[in-house]
Amino acid sequence: MSAILKAKDLCKTFSNESMQQHVLKNLNVTIEKGDFTVIMGNSGSGKSTLLYALSGMDRPTLGSISYQGEEISGYSNDKLAVFRRKHCGFVFQQNYLNDTMSVLDNIMACGLLVSKNRKELAEWAKTLLLQVGLSETVFRKFPTQLSGGEQQRVAVVRGIINEPEILFADEPTGALNSQNTENVLNVFTQLNQKGQSIVMVTHDMKSARRGNRVLYLSDGVITGECNLGVYESKHPERHEKLRNFLQEMGW
Repeated sequence: MSAILKAKDLCKTFSNESMQQHVLKNLNVTIEKGDFTVIMGNSGSGKSTLLYALSGMDRPTLGSISYQGEEISGYSNDKLAVFRRKHCGFVFQQNYLNDTMSVLDNIMACGLLVSKNRKELAEWAKTLLLQVGLSETVFRKFPTQLSGGEQQRVAVVRGIINEPEILFADEPTGALNSQNTENVLNVFTQLNQKGQSIVMVTHDMKSARRGNRVLYLSDGVITGECNLGVYESKHPERHEKLRNFLQEMGW
């Protein structure tokens, strides 16, 4: 395996008139190609900040981020936008769907930034929508006509429609019930088993078990790592190993 993403001495500080908040503190992390890396930690530990920094959505205060050996932290805003469009997919905590466009058009608008074959793209979008448990009846609906869980699943499909080299997901199952969580995680697992690199922030232990490794973040520093290996659905030792690790971390 080779590194797809590296962060070195990463720092992120937020400042206002009266104080500075050091959210990430000289953090170092390597994401190998094909990794399914899960980031866990208590609220306020810097998980989402780290995800946004790694993806180029936010600039670090100090330190460097390299993608396949090329430093991207010094890119201009325009060059970063091109990098994200070509290489990255995103699933945010908020879905950011366009309420004036149908479900299918929301996904197609993202997909057409990369692919010009509208017919193939539409078929792929419909396949993914069905895989996350959405029926054909929602394809032409508008986001305001959907439940919060349905909107989140549309956002998941939008994030993976371009088959990005690396997918960044911030609490992608937070608004979903158990069955729909399983549907989304199954899609993530299938993609990962085909070589998709994934970095996912979650509070959910069931979701975390899908990763091949779990990083624990505390006060802006990675304080532990649990290597789980390749995911297997019937593997009680996996659950026990992760549970013990999280207890050791004080989760």
